[in-house]
Amino acid sequence: MNRFFVDAWDPGYGASFEAAPAGPAAPSSAQVEAEHELPAVDWRAIGPRPEVRAPDVVLLVDGVRRIDASIWTAEEDGGSFPGLAASYAAGVVRCDLDRGAAQLAGATVERGLFTASPSATDVVAGNVRYPVHRVGGSGELAKLPAAVQGPLTALEVQVSAAARTDDDLLVVDGPLRNRRQLPRTLGYIKTQHSQYLDARLTAVVTGLPPGHRSPVFRLGTAWGGWSWYLRLPVTAGAPWAGIVRLECSADLEIAEAVWLADLSLVTLPRFASSPYKDPRAPQNLVPIAGLER
Repeated sequence: MNRFFVDAWDPGYGASFEAAPAGPAAPSSAQVEAEHELPAVDWRAIGPRPEVRAPDVVLLVDGVRRIDASIWTAEEDGGSFPGLAASYAAGVVRCDLDRGAAQLAGATVERGLFTASPSATDVVAGNVRYPVHRVGGSGELAKLPAAVQGPLTALEVQVSAAARTDDDLLVVDGPLRNRRQLPRTLGYIKTQHSQYLDARLTAVVTGLPPGHRSPVFRLGTAWGGWSWYLRLPVTAGAPWAGIVRLECSADLEIAEAVWLADLSLVTLPRFASSPYKDPRAPQNLVPIAGLER
C-alpha cells in the first residue's frame, strides 16, 4: 500500500523539499566528504550535548528584494537595454536569550537601477533615487534579478555587523555564499533543493528525531563548506518534515564546525514556528517571519 504525506507548508510558498527535473530529491553533483565528524558506517542522529550552552545573544538577519519596475533605455545609436528598478532591504533581530527578549536591531532599505546600459544615469522619482548598478555582459532581462543579490548581501553584512557583540551567534537566512568570512555565523537553508548524501546517509537524515542533527560533512561546491542537517520540533509526518540544512565556513577546522553544529542544536529549535502562526512552519523561524512582515 502506498503511503502519502501532505507537506505542512502552504503551497503558495512551494514545498519544504523541492522537486527537481530528475524527480524529487534529485542527487547533487557536488563532491561530499562525509567522514570528518564520524565514519560513514557510524553515521547516526546526534542529540544535544549536556556541556553545550546556547549563546546569550543570537542575531538573525534576512533580506528581501522587490522589483519596482522593468525599464528599457533609449540609446543614442537607436539601441536599447533592459533594466530593473529594484528596492532591497535587510534587517536584523537581536534575541537576548538571558532576558527572553527580542528587538529589531537594525533595518535599512536601498534601491538601484540594474542595467548594462553604458549611458544610464541615476533615476530620481520625487524623493526616491535609484543609483545605477552597471551589470556585465549584454544584461538580458531574465538575468537582471540575480544582479540584485550582491548589493543585498552586502547590505545584510552591513546591518548585522553594526549589531554584533563578542560572543553572539549570527544566523543568516539562506546560504552563506560570500559571507563566510563572518565569525560565528551560520547559513540557514529551510528549503531543500538537492540530495547531497547517498541513500544510506540520507536515511539517517530523514530518520532524525526532533531536536537532533546529522554528523557534519563537507561540500565541495563553489561555495562549499561544512554542513549538517537538523530536525526542528515537529509532529510526525513526511520524511523531510522540519528538516533544515545548516552551513558554516570551509575555513574552519572540523572541531570548530562541530562546535557550531552543537551550538545550533541547542539554539535554533526554540525559534521554530508553529503551523497556526506561519504557513512555512516550523522551518521559517519566528524572528525571520517577523522581519519579513
